Amino acid sequence: MIKGIIFDLDGVLAFSDKYHYKAWKYIADKEGIYFDEIINNRLRGVSRMESLEIVLEKAHKVYTSEEKLELANIKNNLYVEYLDELKPSDIHEDTRKALEKMKTEGLKLAIGSSSKNTLKILTKTDLLKYFDAIVDGNKITHSKPHPEVFIKAKEELNLTNDECLVIEDAFSGIDAAKAANIKAVGIGDAASYDRCDYTINKISDILKLIGE
Repeated sequence: MIKGIIFDLDGVLAFSDKYHYKAWKYIADKEGIYFDEIINNRLRGVSRMESLEIVLEKAHKVYTSEEKLELANIKNNLYVEYLDELKPSDIHEDTRKALEKMKTEGLKLAIGSSSKNTLKILTKTDLLKYFDAIVDGNKITHSKPHPEVFIKAKEELNLTNDECLVIEDAFSGIDAAKAANIKAVGIGDAASYDRCDYTINKISDILKLIGE
């Protein structure tokens, strides 16, 4: 019996991909590095420093650790500024109604995200009130596809693996869920991934899935 749902945040509940892309594009252009949306898709579910390494793959120079840290900080500062544009109305009505119904039915809800800006996103979009546990980039040492984030989220919900589902839109997130031995539900891009246990088109489909 499913008692808890662990959600990835960006690309599942909220959508700030455009802000990530805008900030990384600024860094790439500043450094004269080619960067496009295809490369940006590789950064989904990946930590900030690992994302930077991907961005720098096409660089024409070798960067020191100090230079990398400076670039990552510039990117994050830009991204955080862009997040100020987020508002509650940016969350799809289907998503908000589904979360409300899940809470009404007694399901425990958690966030399992590699982002260190999770609390800001949840606050700006008025989603914070729905979650019993939040495990983000500030609480983990390994980003997806490592299972740490989902293992910790499950533990904070005080549930077993079999009592949880993970909802993910990135292949790395599905891999992380499978590594944590928790059933993975793919949405968005991840719905095409053959490692998914289930796939959904929208958040409210989870309720139908659990009811089956």
